[in-house]
Amino acid sequence: MVSFLLSIVVLIIGYLVYGVFLEKVLGIDRNKKTPAYELRDDVDYTPLPTWKVFMIQFLNIAGLGPIFGAIAGAMFGPAAFLWIVLGSIFAGATHDYFSGMLSVRHKGLSISEVVGIYLGPKVKHLMRAFTIILLIFVGTVFLVGPAKIIDGLSSESMGVPFWVLLILVYYFLSTLLPIDKLIGKLYPIFGLAMLIMALGLFVVLMTGDFTIPEVTWGNLRNMTSNPTETPIFPVLFVTIACGAISGFHATQSPLMARCMRNESNGRVIFSGTMITEGIVALIWAAAAMVCFGDVGALNSTMAANNNNAAWAANEITLSMLGQVGGVLAVLGIIAAPITSGDTAFRSCRLILADVFQLDQKKYIKRFYISLPLFVIAFALTQVDFGIIWRYFAWSNQTLATVVLWTITAYLIFEKKNYVVSLVPAIFMTMVCSTYILIAPEGFSIENTYAYWGGAVITILVMGLFGWYVTKGRLQMA
Repeated sequence: MVSFLLSIVVLIIGYLVYGVFLEKVLGIDRNKKTPAYELRDDVDYTPLPTWKVFMIQFLNIAGLGPIFGAIAGAMFGPAAFLWIVLGSIFAGATHDYFSGMLSVRHKGLSISEVVGIYLGPKVKHLMRAFTIILLIFVGTVFLVGPAKIIDGLSSESMGVPFWVLLILVYYFLSTLLPIDKLIGKLYPIFGLAMLIMALGLFVVLMTGDFTIPEVTWGNLRNMTSNPTETPIFPVLFVTIACGAISGFHATQSPLMARCMRNESNGRVIFSGTMITEGIVALIWAAAAMVCFGDVGALNSTMAANNNNAAWAANEITLSMLGQVGGVLAVLGIIAAPITSGDTAFRSCRLILADVFQLDQKKYIKRFYISLPLFVIAFALTQVDFGIIWRYFAWSNQTLATVVLWTITAYLIFEKKNYVVSLVPAIFMTMVCSTYILIAPEGFSIENTYAYWGGAVITILVMGLFGWYVTKGRLQMA
């Protein structure tokens, strides 16, 4: 219990202290006109109140990740707490704040275009394709996930395909309509459900007869059923993405960069939402560790139910909050992924519009861009959900890594403190390269060789980056 509460306190202190430090590293300009005013079109570029921008950003990034990822991460034991805290403060908040503010500084451009500015046109073209594929994966994951949850809760089951189509219709509308017409009006309601869900679980954890594992040296071991197949490094750092660091966040930040009224709002909107998501992930991880007895029981229960995190989330809410509280909490579970899926498709539309320089004021142009995305996403719903989720997890963290290197290049070129992003960039490069070598959906290399391979790839990436920025600085001189 002490470690859990201390983790929440450290996250809050991290936002108040390290968040201010990051803001000073960037150097904000309160008098500079933001894209919301400079390029206002009342479709994507429109100034919104800070509280509403915060809520939209939070719901954009807080999809199934801090719930499903936290439950799966809890299977490793209290090591999950450490990664959520340290990852959120030193990696996630850094990633989210700078990626959001760089978009603000570049007229609300999509992350692939921002990457191209600082890492070159070749990387930009690669990131365009990579980001679009990731966002379609996200939209598909957040289409199938909530559809399965709703179907499981339905007394008269309509079947998953029915709910998929219904959610798809909502996604289509939210992608086409101006941001303040549907998303801006529904998100505060969904946000309230998310807050009630998190607060309810927290209160039960504090008042119930539960023993949350402490972060001790003895407990910082791999508690999964098969530690050899799921080593803490790198699997834990990919399993818990949202709630620690997630590349998906960088795809969502440009949406809010186009709605921010002032640069001074960036810390609360980008860093603040990341830290809030970290707290949500902590609560779910703690709940998962105690709901079924202990971490060992969590592992065996998950194994018996095909590692179905949606089932586990439903069981946790119903058993810990009862029927009434469970309904509110499940509403949060459903709202979270839906409010990430809709903006995933919206972000994808904006990226394509940036790439082809298409004006988005007319509905018909937004329709032409969006329709193929939904056709592809619907086709992907026929693929096994577990396969989609695994590839989404790795590609998501890979995108976060590229964004961290982009931020580092920007800070170097601007002669600012680049260590804040360089350290997490190196760490995440090692995580992603090792994971793809070791994972069954990757190369399935034996652990020791995968670690050495990950180290070699990381050193090569560092060398290539050093060569690139040196060349860039010489050209700028």
